[in-house]
Amino acid sequence: MKTSRSTDLSRKEFLYRTGLGALAVLAASRPVFAHATSSADRTTTMNTANVPTTRLKIVEADGIKIFYREAGPADGSVLLLLHGYPTSSHMFRHLMPRLASTFRVIAPDLPGFGFTEVPVGRKYHYTFDNLAVTIDAFVQTLNLTRYALYVFDYGAPTGFRLAVSHPERVVAIISQNGNAYVDGLGDAWDPIKKYWKDPTLANREALRGFIGLEGTKFQYLHGVADPVLVEPESYWLDTALLQRPGNTENQLDLFLDYANNVKLYPTFQEYFRKYQPPLLATWGKNDPFFIPAGAEAYRRDIPSAKVVFYDTGHFALETHVEEISDQIRSFLTGLVERGKF
Repeated sequence: MKTSRSTDLSRKEFLYRTGLGALAVLAASRPVFAHATSSADRTTTMNTANVPTTRLKIVEADGIKIFYREAGPADGSVLLLLHGYPTSSHMFRHLMPRLASTFRVIAPDLPGFGFTEVPVGRKYHYTFDNLAVTIDAFVQTLNLTRYALYVFDYGAPTGFRLAVSHPERVVAIISQNGNAYVDGLGDAWDPIKKYWKDPTLANREALRGFIGLEGTKFQYLHGVADPVLVEPESYWLDTALLQRPGNTENQLDLFLDYANNVKLYPTFQEYFRKYQPPLLATWGKNDPFFIPAGAEAYRRDIPSAKVVFYDTGHFALETHVEEISDQIRSFLTGLVERGKF
């Protein structure tokens, strides 16, 4: 496995180098924000006191230049953050500083997302098996031997493959709308299920709208009580990166391959039953893709699992980062105090 030393970049420098200079201002790092909690007060206040720095890095693993964000002490207990569709490690921009005073938090961009670069000569096949192989190579390159997993959306089947292959590494799991049960698939999956059942060109073409701005914006705003709380640069940046030349086809390939994740759900569930990893499910209850039944289902296999619902949609961190970070900090600190993390 070819590896290289990680390289630190400023976000603005990286955006300009990758031809996305127009988004440099929109995607620039912000300090920690405390969002308004009611529609009556829509202001956003900024807390700049003692904000840990999130470092932007690149490392080569599995023949791919993996872009990732890292914050926290180098010798801290590791929390590996795995994003999902349609976003990137950018989704963790407000969570990471809130946890980094205690934990080492690391968030890579999956191939096909964010700023991770897959060389054309790599001839990469976009399947979830391959995403997991790449992230496993990333983990090994950084020498992460024990870590807690935060999984969201696509990050769940990717991270759970790592857990099944290396159960000794995974100390705990935080699932934020990260599904592992048929119960958790909402009606919004119906057009994609149709493609699974009949993978024709017509059914593939019917899904292109998911990858455009309106499809991405829907995932951010559906089920959110006050849309002004969702920073618009999130869905604009995601759209720009999803629609890079050739990448739309990669995304359509992953839509089709998600059917193989469903086939693996029983394997993931057997892992839960056998190893009983401490699990916290923090769930946007209005998510049309991964519905609350998927969160509740974890308790069937891990009776001690804690499930917390929030009155928001798919991207719960956009509106409830304070509450979720408090839950995660309490959950992980409890493991540390019991000598399990």
